[in-house]
Amino acid sequence: MAHVCLSGRPPRAAIAGHLWPDVPEEHAHGSLRSALWRLQRVAPGLVQASGSVLALGEGVRVDVLELADWARRVRDPACCLSDVDAPDLRSRGELLPGWYDDWVLLERERLRQLRLHALEQVAARLAAAGRYGDALQAAYAAVGAEPLRESAHRTVVRVHLAEGNAVEALRAFERFRAVLVEELGVQPSEQMTRLVADLHTMWPTVGPRPRRDRGVGR
Repeated sequence: MAHVCLSGRPPRAAIAGHLWPDVPEEHAHGSLRSALWRLQRVAPGLVQASGSVLALGEGVRVDVLELADWARRVRDPACCLSDVDAPDLRSRGELLPGWYDDWVLLERERLRQLRLHALEQVAARLAAAGRYGDALQAAYAAVGAEPLRESAHRTVVRVHLAEGNAVEALRAFERFRAVLVEELGVQPSEQMTRLVADLHTMWPTVGPRPRRDRGVGR
């Protein structure tokens, strides 16, 4: 079922080969027929067979396909912002957690990259429209999904700068730099450093907010 959802209208032979790669072709096709028979008993009409091709039943919704459609609209400058608003559940989770088949791993990474790029792009579009709060939500969704992704942090910094919050931009940069040094022992790229180069001369002491000791003063 997952393979059909991710593949669109795959041929029977392709599904049999992917799901049962270590058995003879005849046995793989037999296993596919058995799986489709059991699926039809449990959920009639969920998958439809048309000749040698399988497809989802009419009206079946798939969150992965909705994510891909949203990302397509984000990339299309002709789509208005009301059609590409900041996502909800589309910014969370990963594809088929706990599955380690090769075809799942490849699709999982493809969708992860699709989602991260779309979040950064929609943040930029929202910021350009003056919707800075929504833009930050989208940018931080990308940061939350991949905390060491510099392009996501650059998006956060750019949104703060576009809103005129220079200190917030510098603080976001310093927060990312601290994490990067701690986790990888490297500095942010020149591309990111240039974003805040002038700000360091204006506010040389700005850094991440200090952690509060919750046990003090209580």
